Amino acid sequence: MTSQMIDRWNIVSWYQEYDDGRLIHPFGENPEGFLDYQAAGYMCCTIVRPDRQNFTTGGQWNADDREKADAYNGYLSYSGTFEVVGNTVEHKVRYSIFPNWVGSVQKRTFELKGDVLDLSARLEDGTAEARTAILRWSRDKR
Repeated sequence: MTSQMIDRWNIVSWYQEYDDGRLIHPFGENPEGFLDYQAAGYMCCTIVRPDRQNFTTGGQWNADDREKADAYNGYLSYSGTFEVVGNTVEHKVRYSIFPNWVGSVQKRTFELKGDVLDLSARLEDGTAEARTAILRWSRDKR
């Protein structure tokens, strides 16, 4: 199965189904980004909210804290290595915009049907925010 995943994948959708019935799209209904799985075992994932605003208060290092927080809240990126174990892909995170993920293993249940890859993960089990994140990817056709 690993060989069938080796490619660049473009995000199609990302939503989260909460156990209490709520449904949210963290980066809107049309997120942008990609997921790379390389034959050497490396992976990289970047997802962005397409409506992120340019800074108006300064550059990347000296802009207003609110603008920097808004930029962070519309961007997710991490990379490392990966391994397929049964119907789970394990992302072993080496670098991440979210520092808490560095050194962690992010497990995603996957379903691969031709050029469509669905990844899902349980988040915050046992809390009022318990939910399942579902990300759909399509194989890059370039």
